[in-house]
Amino acid sequence: MFKKLSPQAWTILFTAFLTFQTFAETQVFYLTLEDHVFTPSSLEIPANKKVKVIIHNKDKVPEEFDSFELNREKVIFPGKKAVIYVGPLPAGEYKYFGEYHPNSARGRIIVKGDANVN
Repeated sequence: MFKKLSPQAWTILFTAFLTFQTFAETQVFYLTLEDHVFTPSSLEIPANKKVKVIIHNKDKVPEEFDSFELNREKVIFPGKKAVIYVGPLPAGEYKYFGEYHPNSARGRIIVKGDANVN
């Protein structure tokens, strides 16, 4: 069965396998937005790794996750979840805020040099 595959088919299969491996190994982190406050306000992620951040907006109004340092912005509708991929990033601190409630919806992502941070 596999001997009859063309070089292009092998390339597609190999690429699909690598894509699956990448997503299977991606760590997931969670933020909650409630009463216009992100919880936790500090989220630690590993350096030099791409991670998935799931944000759950428990408020009754939309909010926009915004970060100039992370080059990310995403509207999160009331009662919904949004996914933001971050990294790979060098160690450091990256601030974010809610554009609609910037005085209360604030936080930071702390990127640690140890790749085993949970």
